[in-house]
Amino acid sequence: MGLVAGVDGCRGGWLMVRLDTASRRIGVDLAGSWRELDMSGLALTAVDMPIGLADRGPRACDLAARALLPKGRKASVFAPPRRYMLACRSWQDAQAEGRRREGVGLSKQSWHLMAKIAEIDRHIGPNDQERLREAHPELIFHNLNAWQALPPKKTPDGGRRRREILARHGIVPPPGEPAVPRRLAGPDDLLDATACALAAERILNGDSCRLPPDPATDIRGLRMEIWY
Repeated sequence: MGLVAGVDGCRGGWLMVRLDTASRRIGVDLAGSWRELDMSGLALTAVDMPIGLADRGPRACDLAARALLPKGRKASVFAPPRRYMLACRSWQDAQAEGRRREGVGLSKQSWHLMAKIAEIDRHIGPNDQERLREAHPELIFHNLNAWQALPPKKTPDGGRRRREILARHGIVPPPGEPAVPRRLAGPDDLLDATACALAAERILNGDSCRLPPDPATDIRGLRMEIWY
């Protein structure tokens, strides 16, 4: 099968974990921008970032993902901005525009990811989704944990449990440092990107699931789906 990768947004830009599906070895790369990511030679990449944005209302994939997760972990699936919010210059503007159009605002968490959501949206099109899929690490980890609730990923126990899950699939990610400086990416970013790499492998193997099974497309033709 060769190489697959998982990508997660982080403080320093984009964290990529490459997985050699034969040797189970991984490599870690950090790029300051989406365009700097080297995806050459990759059979498939899974990214923990919304791809495809609704014009109005929630995406069906987010609702389905939230419903699958155990109580207490559902909040890890946040509602991404609607497409018209990409033009907003501040969280307050996005809140006001959302309330004016739909009576619903935007969470601070979503706003903090707005720049990266807009960045990936600028650089991909429908054809890219053949080799680039949206994934969600919490869905991946909980699926591989028989949907039993895991501690929050930023806690020591949460990180340890997620490493154990990856190890059961032959993947041992390095410690957060020296793989990547803490000021650029946290240990949880590394675990999330590694989980996405495992999801990419499972997609190619036919062992993964997609939410929803028959996804809608947005105005740009991008499928609004989440793989795990």
